[in-house]
Amino acid sequence: MAGHQPYEYVRRELVEPEWRRFPGWAAVTEAQWRDAQWQRVNCVKNERQLRKVVGDLLDESFYAELAADQRDLATMSMLLPPQMLNTMAPTASAAEFTDAFFADPVRRYMLPVRSDRDPEWPSHPHSARDSLHEAEMWVVEGLTHRYPTKVLAELLSTCPQYCGHCTRMDLVGNSTPQVDKHKLVLKPVDRQDQMIDYLSRTPGVRDVVVSGGDVANVPWKQLENFLMRLLDIETVRDIRLATKALAGLPQHWLQPSVVEGLERVARTAARRGVNLAIHTHVNHAQSVTPLVAEAARTALEVGVRDVRNQGVLMRGVNATPEALLDLCFALQGEANILPYYFYMCDMIPNAEHWRVAVWEAQELQHAIMGYLPGYATPRIICDVPYVGKRWVHQVTEYDRELGVSYWTKNYRAGTERDEASDAAAILSRRYPYYDPISTLPASGQQRWRDEPDYEG
Repeated sequence: MAGHQPYEYVRRELVEPEWRRFPGWAAVTEAQWRDAQWQRVNCVKNERQLRKVVGDLLDESFYAELAADQRDLATMSMLLPPQMLNTMAPTASAAEFTDAFFADPVRRYMLPVRSDRDPEWPSHPHSARDSLHEAEMWVVEGLTHRYPTKVLAELLSTCPQYCGHCTRMDLVGNSTPQVDKHKLVLKPVDRQDQMIDYLSRTPGVRDVVVSGGDVANVPWKQLENFLMRLLDIETVRDIRLATKALAGLPQHWLQPSVVEGLERVARTAARRGVNLAIHTHVNHAQSVTPLVAEAARTALEVGVRDVRNQGVLMRGVNATPEALLDLCFALQGEANILPYYFYMCDMIPNAEHWRVAVWEAQELQHAIMGYLPGYATPRIICDVPYVGKRWVHQVTEYDRELGVSYWTKNYRAGTERDEASDAAAILSRRYPYYDPISTLPASGQQRWRDEPDYEG
């Protein structure tokens, strides 16, 4: 019709789906649901536990697909908090539940099944377990010095939930039949001591992302102690806590002991002029519920400066303008969470069905402009191996037929500072990134069939 916009904004108030619709949770009280320990104890870790919760709502066809994927393709073991499972197929009737569950966007990345995967190219020929080469940039165990002024501190290798597309699938979670996970060797206290020592000796680092795994799995006293030690380093000016649990297990961040501890850290940060933020990971509007909003508001109320979202762009989940904008409005308008980044899904094994091409990401960036406030319009990012985060329009050269884009960087990684390698060569090098082969024209797909080791 005349004047019709490509996207029409309609305010949607947040809703906590009714968990009692699942036979296994029919008697669960609201007090139990809000209890972090109940959520952790009742996580779904295998097919048997899923059956116990879902009962006969799911057909046997789903369980067969799930078992095949877990056996042959999954890079992450199953770990679903009730909060996360409850956002899947939230309004489906019993009669339509199986179809709705198969099609559900949250299910697609939290509980992948065999038929989700790309049948010809489940993995790109250049996929890698540590696709961003973070471990190569460790200056001590778990501390990645990839950028001149920023580091990533991986305190542990577990999360309250495991996402199928996890970029750290080589380290995080339990081993699967396909992936024998690497292990952190040092005791947590020794790892943290080494991190603090390095940061104390490296005044050029001002920004620390505290991650894992997920900081929600670090015992609070241990996490608070580490954060207070970071705050004692005068050159550290930004601290970001990375936790998907704000969305996957908001009950954790609402526990009185955690809220009180977070306030102590936030007030100390404010006194010392340090910016303390929480970065969470939400990929679909269904996951933004009143409990998630309550957890975000509580963090802000006790003095955390910002709560920001770093989602991952995934086909079948959020790779349309409508899905992205719905999510951003739910985050920004209803939950006080700033839409910050959407990363293109990294080139890990068996992830091709999720990934989008660079040109598709560029089109999505264009499509979402003009609807959100400028400060709340997320940037779509390509995290290029050996380079770092780049806006998708910063590509230097792009071969659309073969799906190879080339990127450059303007700095040396922290681990490259002392290398004898020529700085000019590092800064002039072109670094390749590869589109999913299924997105290429027929001629490009055939080239990859003929030469799967092609590097560009």
